[in-house]
Amino acid sequence: MELGLNSQVALVTGGGQGVGRQICIELAREGARVVVNDLFAERAEAVASEIRAQGGQALAAPADITQAAQVDAMVQAATQHFGAPVQILVNNAGIIPERREKGGRTPAFVDMPVADWAKIVDLNVYGTMHCCHAVLRGMAERKGGRIVNIISEAGRIGEANMAVYSGAKAAIAGFGKALAREHGRHAITVNSVALGAVSHEGIKDGPLHVDATVQNNELLAKMVNVYPISKGVGRLARPTDVAGIVAFLASDRALFITGQTIGASGGFAMV
Repeated sequence: MELGLNSQVALVTGGGQGVGRQICIELAREGARVVVNDLFAERAEAVASEIRAQGGQALAAPADITQAAQVDAMVQAATQHFGAPVQILVNNAGIIPERREKGGRTPAFVDMPVADWAKIVDLNVYGTMHCCHAVLRGMAERKGGRIVNIISEAGRIGEANMAVYSGAKAAIAGFGKALAREHGRHAITVNSVALGAVSHEGIKDGPLHVDATVQNNELLAKMVNVYPISKGVGRLARPTDVAGIVAFLASDRALFITGQTIGASGGFAMV
């Protein structure tokens, strides 16, 4: 499908690996000029180099999106580099609670240190807000733009031992709906894509490792039972299952989709 993203400038946060990396690659394949953000410069540059090697245009943009000044500087640098403003924003960067120990469960809310709350809220919520704030005024002036927020099904249905994370992702969904109402008059769409468990190259071991299968990983064999599609295909979601949805929402093909949350979790949540 031709999505008409040619020459549009797209900023993807957390683009250095996993879902973010694949979104960057997919947008570049559709002709967008991609700004690859990541906290770690080497990861951002690796993905930008990968896109350029495939004939696309990309700029590595390392920045801590919890810092508004760094976000503003990143957006300005991207505009200067490409000679055009950011027209597509994908808020993908996020963090989940730290596990008590390797392979263990995440802590219940009453056992979670307050400092850990701040890490989750700062990156997931404030990071998204900083990025939206940095691009929205320009989008409104130009009468057009696309914002796609990557959230979690935990934000729609709640998940035990992930209370703060669930709350942060729910906040992003609500924030996005409000922006969709505020900026529909500017032809700006704002949507969310809700994920479940996703297997990708950034995960080093366990059931989400790219080489894990239902045959060689007992936990994965149990996990697929809560994802209807996973039971059929014998695997969890992969970044390629997400990237095409984001590219579609970033295009004019999805002009009349706004303020929505689209589940891409294989049926984990049907709401």
